Amino acid sequence: MTEPNEALKVDVDLVRQLAELLDATSLTEIEVEDGARKIRVARKAAAVNAAPPMHYAPPPPAGTLPSAPLPAEAGALAPTVSADAVKSPMVGTAYLSAEPGAKPFAAVGQKVAAGDTLLIVEAMKVMNPIVAPTAGTVTQVLVENGQPVEFDQPLVVVE
Repeated sequence: MTEPNEALKVDVDLVRQLAELLDATSLTEIEVEDGARKIRVARKAAAVNAAPPMHYAPPPPAGTLPSAPLPAEAGALAPTVSADAVKSPMVGTAYLSAEPGAKPFAAVGQKVAAGDTLLIVEAMKVMNPIVAPTAGTVTQVLVENGQPVEFDQPLVVVE
């Protein structure tokens, strides 16, 4: 505990860095802990077209994810990805629909408008919609439902 006369010391630079990270990743909340020091930065999520609440699929049970190809196989199996592919802004789990068995947000051949939800990436128990940057047709869906994704990983191609 702090002494009654001891002032609370806040690392303003760290708080600014965390706020910038929120902006860069479209997250609504971030918390870091270092020993006894704990800092949480949060902001209200922007309202997105008064949509009904969505239910999301739970992550798949452990051990059900497909194994990654061996390095020698990776080149042979890697599809050609457009440079304009929509990429993941964060590490997380991709979900193609709002709940198990529901129609996917976007499918190959589907026309989408700018701002339409293509899929969701769950990161730290926050569901983050990944939206189409421009209007077009979905030509490739590069991830599977429940698949872990990395930062900057191509997810969907809209041309």
